[in-house]
Amino acid sequence: MKTIQLGQSELFVTPICLGTMTFGEQVDEPTAHQILDRSLARGINFLDTAEMYAVPARAETFNATEKIIGNWLAQRPGARQKLVIATKVAGPSRGMPWIRGGSPDLSAADIIAACEGSLQRLQTDVIDLYQIHWPVRSVPAFGAMYYQPREAEGTSIHEQLQALQTLVQAGKVRAVGLSNETPYGVHEFVHLAERYGLPRVATVQNSYSLLNRSVENALDETLHRLQVSLLAYSPLAFGLLTGKYDHSGLTGADAPAQSRLTRYETTRKQRWGRPEALEATRAYSALAREHGLTPTQLALAFCYTKWQVASTIIGVTSVAQLEEDLDVWGTALPPELLQQIDALRWKLRDPAI
Repeated sequence: MKTIQLGQSELFVTPICLGTMTFGEQVDEPTAHQILDRSLARGINFLDTAEMYAVPARAETFNATEKIIGNWLAQRPGARQKLVIATKVAGPSRGMPWIRGGSPDLSAADIIAACEGSLQRLQTDVIDLYQIHWPVRSVPAFGAMYYQPREAEGTSIHEQLQALQTLVQAGKVRAVGLSNETPYGVHEFVHLAERYGLPRVATVQNSYSLLNRSVENALDETLHRLQVSLLAYSPLAFGLLTGKYDHSGLTGADAPAQSRLTRYETTRKQRWGRPEALEATRAYSALAREHGLTPTQLALAFCYTKWQVASTIIGVTSVAQLEEDLDVWGTALPPELLQQIDALRWKLRDPAI
């Protein structure tokens, strides 16, 4: 598995990234350490986390994931030098009053303080990729389809970049990125960085899967032309695209009891729990089986082989799931199957946008 460069940065990562948001909620610390050990042994050099994690977000598990990773790093001398570690500063409060007192803004001081906290929890001297988890601006994200022009006063993109520059100049951050962004946001961050000599964003981490291909509605052109790399999160749509709900639905006696969508009502209320998303999932699952693939193989191979995606972020709750996801690497999807996928998308659109 060859490494690829993130944007114009000096970071080179594997095209599969281990996502860790389940650590501290669904996954206890010993199991998380086993997953991290096996991921590193399989050659994955890229980890993604966030100050907000674990997910589903709760005050009791705020910062838990970074602490688990930090403890693992402290117990594994030499592991840190083999890894590219990405984390994120949470944006303005989205119903989470435990993050900066529910502030509706993300100030320069907030960015710097959050980074210091992440460094301490991760028990490292530097964060390789530091990302803004979601914008200060009003944007269509997390299930919203349409932009609403209701701008509140908040820290400007220029000020956010200046804060990130402070961290880069101090040697605490190597490269910077965005998440849940739009074409406008990426253009503005890059434009201001180039105009004022501020850090140029290397990556955008957005949801991308068979159920949400909104990246291909112009953001992909923006990223390509500006040389910014896409990190695709939720390639399995919170487990929907594994096929585990094809016959049971999300709740009820037959639903998988420990899965995220069955276990957490807050998650079911999000885009992943829409009836349209489950309907589309079943159609893609049937298509996978027609071609001798599991639903997981189809969903991951789709992301692994798309030109738009630099690295696909996989989230697992066991070593067995990790092995299954990594073993999909190298699976090719024939042209006729890709055409059938596009035909389904034309019919079903993006139900988990």
